[in-house]
Amino acid sequence: MNILVDSSIWIDYFRSGINSDKLDGYIDQNLICINDLILSELVPFLKVKKQFRVIQLLYNITRIPLNINWQNIINFQTLCIKNGINKVGISDLIILDNVIQNDLVLFTLDKHFSLINKHINFEIL
Repeated sequence: MNILVDSSIWIDYFRSGINSDKLDGYIDQNLICINDLILSELVPFLKVKKQFRVIQLLYNITRIPLNINWQNIINFQTLCIKNGINKVGISDLIILDNVIQNDLVLFTLDKHFSLINKHINFEIL
């Protein structure tokens, strides 16, 4: 099992939030992975805060390549709109596509993923 850790979980983790212990466990078991989209959401803020060690640690995590299927993104967004799931960003749909293509488990705090999960089959923590 590979767990793609969404930026919402990382932000919670950096703030010593409620999911810190869970993420520590997944890190210890070497189950986590990341992608360049999530890195692009996290790294700029960390650079501004001069958290270079944290940045290096993030870059050492197994990185899942992004092979964006734009038709999937369109289909996901259409499904969301049809089902009243509004304001889902394209970046989150790209993350969803990455999870599905690579048979990953998504670890996230973003509520819209739970709503989407009722209509699209993927594993979420």
